[in-house]
Order: sequence, then structure tokens, then C-alpha cells
Amino acid sequence: MTAPLLIGSGAGFSGDRTDAALPVVRTLIAAGGPAALIFETLAERTLALAQLARRNNPEHGYEPLLDHLMTPVLGLCLGHGIPIIGNFGAANPRAAARRIVALAAELGLPRPRVAVVEGDDLSHDAGRELLRGIVGDAFPDARFVCANAYIGAQGIADALRDGAQVVVCGRVADPALAVGPAMAHFGWAWDDWNRLAAATMAGHLLECGAQVSGGYFADPGMKDVPDVHAVGFPIARLDADGGIEIFKAADTGGCVDLRTVKEQLLYEVHDPCAYLTPDVVADIGAVSVEQVGPDRVAVRNIRGHARPAQLKANLFHHGGWFAEGEISYAGPNAAARARLAADIVRRRMQMLGFDVAIRFDLIGVLSVFGDDAGTMLAQPQAGEAAARDVRLRAALAHEDQAVAQALLREVNALYTCGPAGGGGVRTAMRARLNATSCLVPRDAVTVRHAFVDA
Repeated sequence: MTAPLLIGSGAGFSGDRTDAALPVVRTLIAAGGPAALIFETLAERTLALAQLARRNNPEHGYEPLLDHLMTPVLGLCLGHGIPIIGNFGAANPRAAARRIVALAAELGLPRPRVAVVEGDDLSHDAGRELLRGIVGDAFPDARFVCANAYIGAQGIADALRDGAQVVVCGRVADPALAVGPAMAHFGWAWDDWNRLAAATMAGHLLECGAQVSGGYFADPGMKDVPDVHAVGFPIARLDADGGIEIFKAADTGGCVDLRTVKEQLLYEVHDPCAYLTPDVVADIGAVSVEQVGPDRVAVRNIRGHARPAQLKANLFHHGGWFAEGEISYAGPNAAARARLAADIVRRRMQMLGFDVAIRFDLIGVLSVFGDDAGTMLAQPQAGEAAARDVRLRAALAHEDQAVAQALLREVNALYTCGPAGGGGVRTAMRARLNATSCLVPRDAVTVRHAFVDA
């Protein structure tokens, strides 16, 4: 029987810790068997921003922390036969691949075989026509930025079978980063739905990095996590029959238990019996989760159903400008002064002729549970009168940059034109990207892999 495969997580999002992968790789090496390392660094927003970066510079548009992520582990992985798979290619996988080849040379390493998986980018003319036919009048012709389909694991598996040591992807579905090496290692059929589903859920458990090993889980006194400052990233052990065990890097903090695994299993899953991915429809309706050792959990009885006939695609387009400004009020009556400041900004914008919707938050009183319409903010909140540290936040989105700038000026003017004691003003403005999602026929997306030279 084929030996089990270990798949380690090196990152769970763009901006994740860059030193987290090294303990994972050391654990994989110590285990001594077949292994792979995955980096999940891509989200809808980061992909759209990467597309804008590529427009400004043809050699940009991939994960900004690529060098920092790869430098600690590239040599170890190459030397121990551990392939690296990541969606850190974002909008420019070929540029990312070239950078990895160059980085290896700078580190004095042998030249790696780096493959790119392509086909997700639908920003070309044919892709636009396809999408225009699907979304109709909703297609943002003049404001179009990019479009990408969520592709599956086949390109990754094919690249690994062809000898790739590093596989650079753009918008593959997050679990596909683990499905690809599993398919290459075990040689399962692409309609072996139960095993595909198991690999998919292994990828799902790994895709958010430390979320399954204590990060984004700790709640002092309720859900205590040891040494969360040094939380270890997770590793999945996948066997030939689709059995999964989740554990974490050796000699690290954090925890892997029934609670962390159950939380991550259900994370971003709309229907536990029908988790749609490009490779399979995973079904965890009858899943079993068992603690089989310290920081080690087995996940069994995952079922799979035939993959969807369509792929999800996201279209991004320019959405005007987003502006936000903040100012703090402290001491007695702080919330009342912050409310007065909000009223001043609202009325000033009206005086200037800008009849716009502005969101106001009283951070420290009402912000996380607020709403854009301000219906909750309209009524005093329990304990508000006792608040002594309140920060007012004002934000708006608008097509006209001048309107966004006007809001920032009005917040700044609160220094001397607003209530007593305001201070610590910060303002920011950025271009806004909007997204539209749709489904595209699977056969309209051609997935391929290619090896890239420096």
C-alpha cells in the first residue's frame, strides 16, 4: 500500500507569519516519509489588488512576502524532496516563478524545477466575452479590472507528476493546494469521489493556517491555548484510503483538539452535506472526529459526490473611492461628544452639497455590531454614558474622489471646529474594488501547467 502523505501548512493568508513554515518543514523532515508544503496566501481582495499591481509593473502582481516566505524553507525542501505548492502567484504566477528561480540562485541553491498552473485568469478578450454573455448588463465594461475562475487540483497534480519541485498557482480553490499533491502521490482516479472529498477536507483544515491549531480560537478562561504567541502551524497526515489526522509542528505552541478541528471543519461551509469545490462536492454530514493523541485528531467518514459542472468566477471592477477618518474623545461624557462630532460631520457634508450616506461608529461603544444605515447608532447604547474612551469613525464609499476627500477634511477639522477634547485624528483614502460572482461552464476554462525559466 502507498505510504501516507504528510501535507504541512506554511501560511493561511497574505500577510501571515513568515517564520511559521520552518517548524513545519523540520517536522516533515523528521517524519521521514513523503511530504509536501503548501502556502495559501490568496483571497478575492488580494487577487484584485495583485491585478492592479501587475498593471503598474509587469513583474509585480504576486504575493508581496514571497521572498520572506520562501527563504527559510526553500533549501530544506529542495534538499529533502518536499515539493512546495502555493497560490502565491496571485495575478502573475510566471513572475513569481521567475522570482523563486532567482531567489534560489541568490541563496546558492541548485536550480529548482518551478512550474506554473494557468487557466484561472479570464481577463483576456475571450474571457470577457464569455463573462459578458453570462452576466449581461451587469458586466462592468469601462470599469473592468480582472476576472478569475476558481480552478481545481489537476494542474497541480500534473505538474508534480512531471517533476516540479515548486508549483506556483493563481486562483486555485484553497483546498486544491492539498488535493493536488494527494492525487500525484496516491494516483487516485479523478472520479474517486470519497477520496477526493477526504483530500479536499484535509486541504480545508489546513488552508487557514493556525486557525485549526489554536489561532483565532483562543478565548482566555473559555478556550485557553498554551503559548499561543508561538502557535504551531498544522500538518495533515493523509492515508491511501482517505483517512486524515491533523497535528501541528513539533515544539510549538497552540493546540489541536476536537474543538479546533470542528470549528475549522465548519468554517465557511454553507452546507455541510454539499461543500462545493472544483474537484468534488464534499459531504461531512456524517463525519467523525476523534482525539487520538496529544494535539492529534483523526477525521473520518468524509464522503464525496460528483464535482459541479460549473466553476465559480469573480469579476472585479473599479468601485470609486473609500474614505475613513477617526478621532478620539476621552473622559466624562466622551460618547456624547463623539456623537456630536458625528452630527457635525454629517451636517457639514450636507452644507457642502454632498448628500451621501456616511457610516459612523463609536469604537468602544458600538462599532462591530453597528450597521451602515446607522439604525443601531440612532439610539443610546447600554453603558454608553459611562464610557470614558471613545473613538469616532466616519467612513463612506463614493464614485467621486472629491466627495471622499471632503469627508477627510471635515474629520480633520474637528480638531478645533468640533467638540471639546478631540485628538488623534487619522484619515485614509484608497481606490475601491467591487466584485461580481457568477458560474462559468467548466469546459470554457482550460487548465495547463508549464515550467518557467528565469
